[in-house]
Amino acid sequence: MKRSISGLLPPIPTPFDEREQVAHDRFRANIERWNQYGYSGYVVLGSNGEFVHLTESERWKVIETAREVIPGDMLLIAGASYNATREAIEFARRAASLRADALLVGTPHYYRDQITPAVLLDHYWRIADASPIPILLYSVPQFTGVALAPETVARLAEHPNIIGIKDSGGNLAMLAEILRLAPSDFNVLTGSAALLHAAMALGAKGAVLAVGCIAAKTCLQIMRLAREGDGVRAAELQLRLLPVARAVTTQFGISGLKAALDLIGFYGGPPRAPLPVPDDKMRAEICAILCVSGLFPELEQECSHAVS
Repeated sequence: MKRSISGLLPPIPTPFDEREQVAHDRFRANIERWNQYGYSGYVVLGSNGEFVHLTESERWKVIETAREVIPGDMLLIAGASYNATREAIEFARRAASLRADALLVGTPHYYRDQITPAVLLDHYWRIADASPIPILLYSVPQFTGVALAPETVARLAEHPNIIGIKDSGGNLAMLAEILRLAPSDFNVLTGSAALLHAAMALGAKGAVLAVGCIAAKTCLQIMRLAREGDGVRAAELQLRLLPVARAVTTQFGISGLKAALDLIGFYGGPPRAPLPVPDDKMRAEICAILCVSGLFPELEQECSHAVS
C-alpha cells in the first residue's frame, strides 16, 4: 500500500528581500503562521516557489529551513523541475537527506519534440528506482508544453515508489481519466483551483493550490462539502473562489500571489527578475478582487477604501 497523501497542501512561495536574496526569516514566519491553517503539508520549490530562479545551494537551504518549522506530522514535499534525469536523481537523494517526505517531479521539456511517452516512462522510472523518498508526478503543460497522458500516468502508477500526481493541466476530462485508470491507492491531487469542487467529487485525494496560500478556509470547506455530497454549497463557494484563484495564477501570476500575501498580513515581497515587482495598480486590483469575493473579512478596512 502506497503512502496516502490527502487534504490541502499549498505550494508556498519563496520570499525574497529587496535585493532578491532569499529571506529565510520571513519564510519561517510565514510557515509558522500557516501551520495553524489546517493544511496536510506543504510543497516548497514548486512553480510558485520559483524553483527555476534559485541556485542549487539556495534550494537546499529552502528545504532545510522549511523542515525546521514544519511539524513532523505535516508533509514536506520538495519540487524538482529538472530536465536531466541524472540531476533529478541527485536532487532526490539530497532532499531525502534533508528530511523531505516526497519529491514533486516535473516533466522534462527543453527538448520538447523528443519527450515522448516512452521517454517520460523511462525518466520517471529511473528516478523512482533511485530515490530514497516517494515520487509525485507533476504535469503543468501551461509552463512546460508537456502533459502527462492518463495512460502514461497509469503505467507509472505501477511503480511502488511513484505514489501520486499533481495534475495542474486544468482539463477535467483528463483528470477524470487519470482517476479512472489509476489504482485506488494512487494519490491524485488537483493543481487547478477551478476544478477543486469537481475533482474532489470525482475522487481526487487532495489539492495543491496557489490560492490555498491565501484562502485555506474556503478551499478546505469546498473539499469537505464535495466529499459529503453537498454540491450546492460547494459550488457556491467554488464560484466565489474563482476570481481570487485567477488573480493569483493566470491573471497576475506569482507577483499577484505575493501581493495578495502582503495584503492579508503575510510576507509576500518581490519575485525574482524577470518577473515584475507588484506595483500599486496591481495591488489595488488584487485588493478589489479579494474584497468583492467576500472571503477575506480581515480586509474589511481595506475593502471600504477599495469600494470608495
